[in-house]
Amino acid sequence: MIENKALSMNIESRLSFEEFRKEVLNDYRLACESREVSLLARREVLTGKAKFGIFGDGKEVAQVAMSKYFKPGDFRSGYYRDQTVAFATGIATPEQFFSQLYADPDQQHEPFSGGRQMNSHFATPNLGEDGNWLNLMEMKNSATDMAPTAGQMPRAVGLAYASKMFREVEALHDLKHLSDNGNEICFATIGDASTSEGHFWETINAAGVLQVPLAVFVWDDGYGISVPRKYQTTKNSISAALEGFRKTEGTNGFDIYNVKGWDYAGMCEVFEAAIRKIRETHIPALFHVEEITQPQGHSTSGSHERYKSKERLSWEKEFDCNLKMRSWILENALCDEETLVQIEANAKTTAQDARKAAWEKYITPIKQEVQRFVQLATPVSATPGVNAELVARQIQELQANREPQRRDILKAAVTILVRHRQLKAEPAIQALQQYYDQYLQAEKENYSSHLHATGANSVHNVPVVPAEYNDDATTLNGYEVLNKYFDQLITNNPKVFAFGEDVGKIGDVNQAFAGLQQKHGQLRITDTGIRELTIMGQGIGMALRGLRPIAEIQYLDYLLYGLQPLSDDVASLQYRTKGIQHCPIIVRTRGHRLEGIWHSGSPMGMIINSLRGLNVCVPRNMVQAAGMYNTLLQANEPALVIESLNGYRLKEKLPSNLDTFTVPMGIPEVLKEGADVTLVTYGSMTRIVEEAIVTLEELGISCELIDVQTLLPFDIHHSIVESLKKTNRIAFIDEDVPGGGTAFMFQQVMEQQGGYRWLDVAPRTLSAQAHRPAYGSDGDYFSKPNVEDVVKMVMEMMEE
Repeated sequence: MIENKALSMNIESRLSFEEFRKEVLNDYRLACESREVSLLARREVLTGKAKFGIFGDGKEVAQVAMSKYFKPGDFRSGYYRDQTVAFATGIATPEQFFSQLYADPDQQHEPFSGGRQMNSHFATPNLGEDGNWLNLMEMKNSATDMAPTAGQMPRAVGLAYASKMFREVEALHDLKHLSDNGNEICFATIGDASTSEGHFWETINAAGVLQVPLAVFVWDDGYGISVPRKYQTTKNSISAALEGFRKTEGTNGFDIYNVKGWDYAGMCEVFEAAIRKIRETHIPALFHVEEITQPQGHSTSGSHERYKSKERLSWEKEFDCNLKMRSWILENALCDEETLVQIEANAKTTAQDARKAAWEKYITPIKQEVQRFVQLATPVSATPGVNAELVARQIQELQANREPQRRDILKAAVTILVRHRQLKAEPAIQALQQYYDQYLQAEKENYSSHLHATGANSVHNVPVVPAEYNDDATTLNGYEVLNKYFDQLITNNPKVFAFGEDVGKIGDVNQAFAGLQQKHGQLRITDTGIRELTIMGQGIGMALRGLRPIAEIQYLDYLLYGLQPLSDDVASLQYRTKGIQHCPIIVRTRGHRLEGIWHSGSPMGMIINSLRGLNVCVPRNMVQAAGMYNTLLQANEPALVIESLNGYRLKEKLPSNLDTFTVPMGIPEVLKEGADVTLVTYGSMTRIVEEAIVTLEELGISCELIDVQTLLPFDIHHSIVESLKKTNRIAFIDEDVPGGGTAFMFQQVMEQQGGYRWLDVAPRTLSAQAHRPAYGSDGDYFSKPNVEDVVKMVMEMMEE
């Protein structure tokens, strides 16, 4: 038995015994409330009020103990069993938890996602609508959760790495609202089975190399859904498997700690000293929290009795963390049985009150809409020629539904409307139609808004500043243009950091950063390991904390390694937080034509379909790329910039306002006006088409050439269809596989812009072959569209 006096000595502020006792009982209260929330929430799912539930029962005591050392300014990058962390840190309340369980779209009730994410997906705001960063040092911060297992790990590197930058880069020291000298820790949590994911291992390796203040907590309940740990982890223990990562004298690496998830006093003692060390030294640490239980199983979609033995289930009852903490409190005479019984009873009441309040807030506006529908539908039934029985049935079914949903109201309304279209001029039906249209639009806004930033954070609110050229403008290679640009950018903007494979010492493989590390230092322009996944994570975390990272993928083909966090995390971030969280990462890469399978990629269809929510910029040259960087850095949206691989040594004039001119997003540029055919393309293909146009002009064919500039957003003012109205012929040309980028552009202009109405001949798409590009100059010629292909296609169109 641990003596009270010894325990009190472990409390950081050396609280008096009475204060210590109150703190312990408050921690027990939090654990009990969280458990009651889990039990009650499961019942809500099983009775049908909620659709799915996954809860943090069995982890309450460990999460309470961890949360005691989570300070304002710190960040959480956790997973969907962290409800107790959210309650203990004040990031969420039980009522908000239930509002999310019910998918309440009202952000006043469910502030984390407006009903768009399932339960225990928490988020805190980081940017205001005015484009200014909030005071993150006054908040306990949470990067929004996502369901893909271990998906929270890569960004944890960046959240912690930002602290390193805030501490070591003097130019950032005045940003007191973003950091207190880099003393902030990223708390990353993960289930033990998910440590089998490559995301986990790459994160551990990167953080161990970088030496950043990352605290990784592994909740080990012995299973990955139904699969025991012995099938998941080498040595049947993640801490044993990671032993080679342990930091020793003169090495980098991790500190590793083992604790029991039911041992409140032991965890507090370890966490207090260990987290203080992380905060002070920036040495990362892994906490293997073992002997965790999961009283209700994995989720509401199954029962753990199916795969756990009777012995295991019996052990889990005995080692339930809440029961163990309860026994410890009594054994150490911190209070009597009666006090604990009262805490437990109050916890039940708190959970029940939270559930009731959240449900009433969710269901009341829906029931009000039901009444509004009834008021409008009733007069319809009295209109001559109306099927009164059908209308009455819709009204009765809605009124009898004790738990109606918004879709039920809309379905009832449209059922009446579509069956009485011949009476649409009748006043009662007009009123119902107006109600339906307005309600549908409002709810679409509830569920489909905020894919992109708005207000001052939006790229569309960045003023357009054209490039200016002096009469004696210098002509440089494309890479030299970028080199001058990045030099000015790093000099003028202390928040900008560039990093990636070979970016630092040699100045990237195409020399855009040549000499800049030597000038600006290794912290501003940094070499990384070959780890695309965590390069993206490094950028994501830094961007979430107010820095402006340019994270490089060396070649576009390798974007696949880093695609998951860009798609699941960044692209959907603003949508799934309903606009409260922003991540203005810029991913820089290069692609399109060169020579070879792995260095000539142009998988634009994959990119634009997996990265909706990002800006996808496809500059044809490096001056244009610089203008795009300027635009992006004045906004707060994420972007992918794909520079043309074969454009770095092409000659370009240097603008006199290189560091201030901007290229608008979503506005194509007409490079050449023409009357016979519209040719739409981007990137490296622009030069191929320009060369083909020379031949076509000699043949008497007048071509209008349009560079779309960005694929996302795409032609927001519908200027391409205006060209089509003039030429009545159109072709879309790129280097993607058939049905890729060209099909996207085709759909946008033909369907979205109604371009089909202006066609005199069938529209065309010209793309690369379905396979990867073969090696060599002939391989390029036969794998991707060439000048002759363009000429032949246009001539066929003119002869049709």
